[in-house]
Amino acid sequence: MRHIRLRAAVAASTAALVLAGCGAGGRDDSEGGGGEGDTTGVTDSTIKIGTHQPLTGVAAPGYSEINTGVKAYLDYVNEAGGIHGREIEYTVKDDAYNPTNTSKVVDELVLQDEVFAIVGGLGTPTHSAVVEYLNNEEVPDLFVSSGAQLWGNDPEARPMTFGWQPDYEIEGKIMGQYIAENMPDAKVGLFLQGDELGEDGEAGLRRYIDDQIVQTVEYASGNTDIGPQMQKLKSSGADLVIGFNTPSYTALSQLAAMQLNYEPDWMYTNVGSDPELVGSLLAEFSEGSVDDDASALDDVMTTEYIPSTKDTEDPWVQLWEKVWEEQGGEGELTNYRIYGMSYAYSFVSALQAAGEDLTRERIVEVIEQDGANWDGPQLAPYRYSEDNHLGITGMRVSELQSGKGEPLTEVLVTDIGDGDITEEDSDESEDSPPEDGVPDVEVLE
Repeated sequence: MRHIRLRAAVAASTAALVLAGCGAGGRDDSEGGGGEGDTTGVTDSTIKIGTHQPLTGVAAPGYSEINTGVKAYLDYVNEAGGIHGREIEYTVKDDAYNPTNTSKVVDELVLQDEVFAIVGGLGTPTHSAVVEYLNNEEVPDLFVSSGAQLWGNDPEARPMTFGWQPDYEIEGKIMGQYIAENMPDAKVGLFLQGDELGEDGEAGLRRYIDDQIVQTVEYASGNTDIGPQMQKLKSSGADLVIGFNTPSYTALSQLAAMQLNYEPDWMYTNVGSDPELVGSLLAEFSEGSVDDDASALDDVMTTEYIPSTKDTEDPWVQLWEKVWEEQGGEGELTNYRIYGMSYAYSFVSALQAAGEDLTRERIVEVIEQDGANWDGPQLAPYRYSEDNHLGITGMRVSELQSGKGEPLTEVLVTDIGDGDITEEDSDESEDSPPEDGVPDVEVLE
């Protein structure tokens, strides 16, 4: 904890210097916002936000595309006139999926760039390094790109932080229930990233299939030699392997299993199961001995909570295609870009609900009070309230075929802990975007 206290001390001294030269609250009197509260990063015409993303390093494949989707959607909104007369300025800094780097770049965003909020900071080990700092500095920490419970299970301790995607425990619960009901004789092996991604996923699984698990192995992110872990799983007799891991490790686990002539059934967290990316990584890691083909994950089970590029008839995907065509950069629309556009849509919904008098305190208030009501591409509603900052409530289990998820269940919803799993009945998955593609959210009174 010492590094957190040191950073807090630096922030406090910097804030004191700013206070000496600016108006009340440490902000220039010319900045906008209009109401009482912290308007850092907000002017009459702009809102400045930032994020940390792995643009390089082991997690860059796929994940480095997320910010391009976010930017495309924010540029689309800006082109349409912005939100309450303000355009959104978006700064992305590379942390290479290294927590030490994350601390450095988030310090820069908060102290030098003076952003209004951090939006979509990516990664469980990386964002864990800054979550306490952001809350100490009272910087909105919105829609973290990770399913760890840490982002929303204790709003009293971390009042500025909100998750977005379904957390790993409820994903594990939904997976576990499916296995218990449909594969009760399976001998299950767990392949886990050695942090909250693996821990929370395992906790959810064990609520339903504890007695079916015959072996558990972990890997440390950055160590690509996972042959010993695959050998342990094979030796245990596991005929179903469940992975809570990132995409590179999906490809590495598939390749290691091939080398061992190990052919279990597979189920992967949504985080690590993008077929096109994993297919390309398999081709790269195998030096061409495996074809670059999304069908490499055919018959693999996973989960879905937003539509994918293969859902071409879905109105949300049609909106994302339009956004990418009008505002995107190089390359095609991918599932990672859709992911970025989807949480950017939630952020814009929050700005709409906050109204013209935008402050850091106000954005937190509207998410707590109104966020559970917001429409969007998610298949299940949000959980947001004063007592719960976790995000989407559920997902469905699917089987991949030719790069597309074929549903094995209805959309199922639950919460962390011993909450029941039930079918989603709010018709959230039937929502369509407004005609102009900008959230139609009323200002919260």
